[in-house]
Amino acid sequence: MRRVAVLIPLALSACMTPPAPPPTLAPANATGAFTGMPQASIAPVPDDWWRLYDDPVLDKLVAASLAANADLRVAYANLDGARAALAQARAARLPQTSIESSLGVDNPASQPSASSLVPTTDYDIALAASWDADLFGRLRSAALAASADADAQAAALDGLKVAVVADTVQAYVDLCGAGQAQQVAAEQVRLLERSAALVNEQFRAGEVSPLEVSQAATLVETSRAALPPLDAAAANARYRLATLQGRPPAEAQTMALACKKLPGLRTAAPVGDGQALLLRRPDIREAERRLAAASARIGVARADLYPRVNLGGAVGLLSGGFVATASPLVSWSFPNQAPARARLAQARATEQAALAGWDVVVLRALREVESALAAYDAEMRRNDSLGTAREQADLTARRAAARVRLGDAAYLLQVDAERTRAQAALTQTQSDLAVAQAEVTLFRALGGGWRSDAARGAVAGAAMPPR
Repeated sequence: MRRVAVLIPLALSACMTPPAPPPTLAPANATGAFTGMPQASIAPVPDDWWRLYDDPVLDKLVAASLAANADLRVAYANLDGARAALAQARAARLPQTSIESSLGVDNPASQPSASSLVPTTDYDIALAASWDADLFGRLRSAALAASADADAQAAALDGLKVAVVADTVQAYVDLCGAGQAQQVAAEQVRLLERSAALVNEQFRAGEVSPLEVSQAATLVETSRAALPPLDAAAANARYRLATLQGRPPAEAQTMALACKKLPGLRTAAPVGDGQALLLRRPDIREAERRLAAASARIGVARADLYPRVNLGGAVGLLSGGFVATASPLVSWSFPNQAPARARLAQARATEQAALAGWDVVVLRALREVESALAAYDAEMRRNDSLGTAREQADLTARRAAARVRLGDAAYLLQVDAERTRAQAALTQTQSDLAVAQAEVTLFRALGGGWRSDAARGAVAGAAMPPR
């Protein structure tokens, strides 16, 4: 009873709770709508945003990447390790038990006073138990820190899924863009070859000079030179798709995958608003959980300033008799607490760094979205202008060909018009690819592509009021 009475004041003083993380407040204008653009809508970003393209081939590629990506396997293993560390931290708060036994043989020949020369054996067994009272929250804070670390690792996994999905869609878009450009370039080569054949016939008839023949041949070869880089771009896209699925690049040659037209969104790109972004982006959730872990570790460091109380006991058969013991063990680093106070200061500094890191992540996320929106809007407007330019180039080429047939203009006018039409067609195709790439970049910045159910409520406090 005296021992229990000694512990009562300590237990009454154990009203220490782990420190709460500092409030994570976004800038005042961070939770509103993004810059208004006609190509985007305020509709919420769907988790499976790639289905907006309504492309079954793309859906299968994304599913294959999520199922077999090597980087995701690493992230899953890291998450398992973080959850195991959480289980260990929680188990440390429970009583620890162990069973100890020993077997010994006594040799009477070595004992002159022994009355018998028959060897005897001693068998001892005991059950020991100990419990850290955790009066000052050291173990509780450690468990909270481990839980926050596990949540942060889960958010990191979600962020990697976002990247894998975006990389898969990007590679597929690049493959389709290369296929579409190949079709355009091949069509232009075919038309120019036909035009060059007509020039050769005119040359044999004496209607044109060798100059026109050389000009036509130059235009054909210049257009044909655009094909090899497009072949390389398509092969590179296949290599990326193979590695994203955890397969060696050499297997890309066996992939029955061909795409000749860029996928397009069915509707205007949904972007949501700033508040939804802060709740959705995995890197923001990860930064918030890292901050929570750093705050909990302040409780661990602060508890080192106070005594540790461990209640222990053992029962068993020792030396042939039943023995039971129980006693508290109190340890306290006192009066020299300089090391403990230094660890506490270090933990507080780590918390401030984590808070600053959260601010950095939020500002970077907002900047990436606004920049992606600006680039998407600019490329869409450029694409519209290039479409008009291509229509005019087609009209100019037809009119130039008609004038040359009537003998009203030199063939050089038609050559120049054909060159302009080929360049306009290829430029617009490249712009179509840039538009699709800008869409993928936008969805990556929005954090679309993955959000685990556990993460949906992890940062409910991030529906943040303005500062």
